[in-house]
Amino acid sequence: MALEEYVGAIVLEVDGREAEVVSVSPTSRTGKKPVKTMNRTGRVKGFTRGVEEHELKVTVVIPLSAEEIDWWAMEGGKLTISPAHPGGKRVSYYDCVTLEMGEQYNADNEARRDLSIFSTRRVTE
Repeated sequence: MALEEYVGAIVLEVDGREAEVVSVSPTSRTGKKPVKTMNRTGRVKGFTRGVEEHELKVTVVIPLSAEEIDWWAMEGGKLTISPAHPGGKRVSYYDCVTLEMGEQYNADNEARRDLSIFSTRRVTE
């Protein structure tokens, strides 16, 4: 059995600026919904197409300098997730808006900022 290499670290860019990220968890929904009908088989008959949605849960470290990205005011931002090694595919989320912003402080780690962000479009580049 051959040894395989997997995707490792990622880089998150926000409008061309690199963010110091602890974790990123994107969730995309197709918007499709089942159509339930009252029939003899008792099964779903098909589906409808709806509005696709993209949500990102991002945790970033809080820098000591004043050059932190203004997450609170982000509207229409572009977030790009890139593999740290060459040859991997980039995924970009367009028209990003911050929904929620929180902070966490811990005795063992650096201060962190937790963000909930939604996007209108996801593109694999």
